Amino acid sequence: MTTDPTPPAADDSAEPTGVRPRPRMWLVLLIVAAVVLTADLITKIIAVAFIEPGDPVEIIGDTVTFKLVRNSGAAFSMATGYTWILTIVALAVVAGIIRYSNRLGSVWWALGLGLVLGGALGNLVDRIFRAPGPLRGHVVDFMSVGWWPVFNIADSAVVCGAVLLVGLTLFGFEFDGTRTGEHAEPESKSDVPAVQEYSDPPAKSSAEDRSEASDTGKRGEL
Repeated sequence: MTTDPTPPAADDSAEPTGVRPRPRMWLVLLIVAAVVLTADLITKIIAVAFIEPGDPVEIIGDTVTFKLVRNSGAAFSMATGYTWILTIVALAVVAGIIRYSNRLGSVWWALGLGLVLGGALGNLVDRIFRAPGPLRGHVVDFMSVGWWPVFNIADSAVVCGAVLLVGLTLFGFEFDGTRTGEHAEPESKSDVPAVQEYSDPPAKSSAEDRSEASDTGKRGEL
């Protein structure tokens, strides 16, 4: 009975062992954005209901106060008078983040983009649904700290998310979860392991072949 020495071919359809499934980072992004959006909307409703315009509520003296302000500009009362332009920009930011969210591979990028998305949505709700009208609505700001312009939770989330994303970029953390240079090829030939070369033995001449055959014949006769 003969056996086939050839080993069985590997099954290419089988999944490699030890490979961890890629987590759904877009879900982390959406959860963070939902938390920021919910907190922003609730605090704005409370601020409008309990804070009178021009009558700030002192929390820590004059340093930290709650002051109701209707803001027609961007975060921290910047670019006032360009409400509809800011609304279009916010819509573009939201659409861009949602479009590329399924490519996320880093939990830190998901956190940063979630903060930006939640903050952008929070202020976008005000611009769409608050007076004086759709796409021109004024954002509710109510938190004042020292000399800093009055802001809200959405503003804070956008700034914190942007700072986090800049930091990730500077330190080489990529959108897909890898780091810059992880899969870089060797920069010089010295990094490539040397391959030892073996030369073939020199071919024998026909005269040498005849001499060896003659010697073999003589030994056979003896």
